[in-house]
Amino acid sequence: MGLYERIRDIAKSKGFSVNRLEQELGFARSSISKFNRNTPSAEKIQQIADFLNVSVDYILNGKEVDEPKEQSLNVKDEKDIEKILKQTEERLLSQEGLMFDGKPASQESIDSILSAIRVGVEMAKIKNKEKYTPKKYKKD
Repeated sequence: MGLYERIRDIAKSKGFSVNRLEQELGFARSSISKFNRNTPSAEKIQQIADFLNVSVDYILNGKEVDEPKEQSLNVKDEKDIEKILKQTEERLLSQEGLMFDGKPASQESIDSILSAIRVGVEMAKIKNKEKYTPKKYKKD
């Protein structure tokens, strides 16, 4: 099966004709039908994949590539993070003279600090999951 036929079949399964797909993406008429003769740009393949909500691999090979398991935080992790953030906020607010550029820190500044801390703690928890439970998150 050629590239055109694969795109045609995927589009059909998503309720689109090739002509409508070309119109939606702003491609010239019959440009997709020429994909078997002329190699399309990676950008065009990516546009088609994004529009049809499939991977580029699926368009090119007809197979989905198994992505490594995505690490995620569980409820316990989220509670731990909230606890850390609450303690940190209390410490920031209890300090006298917390300043930025010689001015007392505003609530907006403190919120920015807490947002940065949240991102850092989340990343650290995910990295620790990878490190200490490597088989579960192993990338084959």
